[in-house]
Amino acid sequence: MSPRSASVNEELRRRSRERLLQAAVELVGEHGYEATTLGDIADRAGSARGLVSYYFPGKRQLVQSAVHRLMHRTLEEAVEREPRTEDGRERMARAIDAILRLARDRPVLMRQHMAGLLQAEGFVQCPEQQRLAEVLRDVVARNGAQDVDVDYPLLRSLLMGAVYAMVLPNVPMPITTLRAELFERYRLDWAMGVPPDAEAASGATCETDLSRFFATGEEPGPETGQRRA
Repeated sequence: MSPRSASVNEELRRRSRERLLQAAVELVGEHGYEATTLGDIADRAGSARGLVSYYFPGKRQLVQSAVHRLMHRTLEEAVEREPRTEDGRERMARAIDAILRLARDRPVLMRQHMAGLLQAEGFVQCPEQQRLAEVLRDVVARNGAQDVDVDYPLLRSLLMGAVYAMVLPNVPMPITTLRAELFERYRLDWAMGVPPDAEAASGATCETDLSRFFATGEEPGPETGQRRA
């Protein structure tokens, strides 16, 4: 058997990393941060345990990258969903709703994420966090910000504060209250985005399959480097 090409090896490494990110989100959401070990994550991902340290310095960096990936893909999907729009106010409404729904639907995961951000290392400067920042900056720019470098961190802080308020144990604030405050701050109409009352009427439920947010593509052929179905 001829050795795999560099491009095939790179693709396999990318997919291995993606599976670890997905496994981290699933396990922390199910069992919490402390009860989830790197071994558990590697086993769920079907990866050798030694590979985890190859991609990530430790569990906190892995989990933070995983949540940033989920946030990035959720946010991107929300603002670009059909019907597509270039209306900056509608895109802002969709972005706010996407983050608030994550906090409502995945409180354990988002609570652990917020706790991780309060650690000494703070934000992990990973590709997932950078892509999340790019989407949020674009939302701010399209909403007519005069200075994106000022308005982006403000929006980020407001969303983080809302998430924290929603996942605070025993005294969580309701999504409708926080949404109303954010919508008033950005002068958005309640009917924009996905209002909680409209969402409830549609019977929408929390998704359990997160695979599309961590898509790994098709398997590459072992010898040719071509992808196969």
